[in-house]
Parts: sequence; structure tokens; C-alpha cells
Amino acid sequence: MTRFRRTATAAAALAFTAAATAVLGFAGPASAHVTVNPKEATQGGYARVAFRVPNESDTASTTKLEVVLPENAPVGSVSTMPVPGWTVTAEKRKVDPPIEVHGSQLTEAVSKITWTATGDAAVKPGQFQEFPVSLGPLPQVESMVFKTLQTYSDGNISRWIDEPAPGAEEPEHPAPVLTLAAAAAPAGSPAPSAAVASPDDDDDDDGNGLAVGLGVAGLVAGLAGLVLGGLAFARTRREPVVKA
Repeated sequence: MTRFRRTATAAAALAFTAAATAVLGFAGPASAHVTVNPKEATQGGYARVAFRVPNESDTASTTKLEVVLPENAPVGSVSTMPVPGWTVTAEKRKVDPPIEVHGSQLTEAVSKITWTATGDAAVKPGQFQEFPVSLGPLPQVESMVFKTLQTYSDGNISRWIDEPAPGAEEPEHPAPVLTLAAAAAPAGSPAPSAAVASPDDDDDDDGNGLAVGLGVAGLVAGLAGLVLGGLAFARTRREPVVKA
């Protein structure tokens, strides 16, 4: 009986250890993938973002980073910031059909940016490196997905290319995603409203009305005076003259 209990206890401990290892093994890489920072920008504007690359290997260093720009969201201007010890190259592709950007036709756009370490500049175990990029004007889309390849000194390649799905859990090898918010409406553009008469207009209307009223009253009084005068004259002619 004692031996059975010891065997059951050992089996339970082994199962718990295996489960914990599986959970930690899954959570570790997911928390150390390549990301873009900041994670949000505004449509139509320019943004400075940085691709943050942690080194996941315990024995090899990161020697190359390839970032693919989304084909469905071309950007007219892409520029990189120098990173000490790294060379950078940009590949371009044709935009067909061309799209209009700030009044100009965009016929080609950057399709991929590649950083390569020189000398001792590789990202070593336990370290990370950021690769800054300026982008703009940002397209009128909800997000930009940058599929990324991370190459190690031992030849291994981490492929951060899985696109996120709405409402689903984060994929095992997620691609960096830049969320784009719609631009805010320009300030100082109030909604149209009905015209309202100013106090001066009211004063003018009152003055004009008073003048018209007085004119009509004067005309009526004049006519009444003429009528009364005529009646008095006619009465005088009908009455006999009395001699003293």
C-alpha cells in the first residue's frame, strides 16, 4: 500500500512538472517576439516607429532582421535611422495601379527593409535592439502588418509572420502590427445653423415700423381735418345771415 502511494505521488509530481514546463515553454517565446513601438499611429500622418528585437537564443546572436512592408498599404516615404554596427538596405516594388498621395502619383514603394550586423554588433543572448523607421503618409487602413524574419548566428530563423485574427488568441509567431486610427476632424468647423437677427437689425425694424405708423397717423389726421373743414364751410353757407 505504501509503495502504491509513493508511486502515485511521484506520477502526480511528474505530471505537474510536465504541465508547468509546457505552459512556460509556450509563454516564453510568445512574450519575447518582435514588436513595433509605439503600437498606434494616425491615418494620413507620419510616424516614427521602432522594431524592437529581443534575442531568444541562449547560445546564438541575432545577426539580421528583415521587415516586409504590407503590400496592400504602400507608404510614400520610408527612412531609417542609423544603428551603430548595422548596415541597412531597402528594396522597392512597383505600385500598380499607382495611388495618389498628397496630390502626387505614387508609382513605387519600399517593400522590405533589411538590417545586417557587422563586427561585434549582433544582438547577444539576454539583449534586445531597436531599429527606428520613419513612415508616412500612413495609408487609410485599420492596421499595418509587418511580417519579419529574425536570423541567428547559428543559422536558425525565427519567422514572425502570423497575422492576428479578430477575437482569437495571439498566434504562436505573431507579426508586428501597427494599428492606425482615423484622423480627427479639423477644429473650428462648427455645424451650420439658422441665421439669427442681431439686436441692431431689430432696432432698425422697430424704427422703420414706428416711422410708417406715424406717417399713416398723420395722413389720417390730415384727411379728418379736411373733412371737418368742408362740413363747417357748407354749414356756414346754409345758415341765414342775421342783421343787427
